Amino acid sequence: MDDPIVERAYAYLRGHYTGELQFEEHLRPIQYIIAPDGRIVSSVMVAMLQCVDTVLFVPECAEGAMEVQVTLDQFDEDGKLGHLADRWRIYHGEPTDVRWAFLDVDAARYATVVIDGPAFLRPNPLAKVEAQLCREINRQRSADLLAICRHFAHTKETHPIMVGIDSWGIDIRRTFDVIRIDTPDPMPDEDAARRVLDMMFQQANAALGENVEEPPHG
Repeated sequence: MDDPIVERAYAYLRGHYTGELQFEEHLRPIQYIIAPDGRIVSSVMVAMLQCVDTVLFVPECAEGAMEVQVTLDQFDEDGKLGHLADRWRIYHGEPTDVRWAFLDVDAARYATVVIDGPAFLRPNPLAKVEAQLCREINRQRSADLLAICRHFAHTKETHPIMVGIDSWGIDIRRTFDVIRIDTPDPMPDEDAARRVLDMMFQQANAALGENVEEPPHG
């Protein structure tokens, strides 16, 4: 059986897209994504890459924050992993820093528990169909997407865009940030994803009491 505290810790890390990275005496905000293979990806400063001891605080360096000991592993945007930089831009826009790196988790402190890094490395089984599902929802079911954002995330955003989906939830880009909507059931494959999303669409529209109008374009 999966350890509940580990599952909550993973969901917490997966449910955020911003944090603060401590390197030497410095502390800087960063934005990150989760790659299809489960690794954390971010644009980083050169100085961050030169440090041995780096800690990611999620969502910020404050009392009660999740502390993630990470090792930075640089990759080249112009190489075979360049698509990860493109994925980051889909979530966050243009970066202010020009270097790219994996933030590999060595260990994390969540609440009072220390969890080994491998517990956070979870490949996305929907990776091969993720882009297709996002395009389909954004183009054909934008009213339903708006409904679940209003019902499950309580957001008044009028132009939500689905930018990611995995076994545990969906990622929604809003005007100024990205939010996570956890799904009520796991989605281990495409059929399950479609079934769970349809159920959420139906619940959201029913709860709102009426069909949500198609958001204006442009």
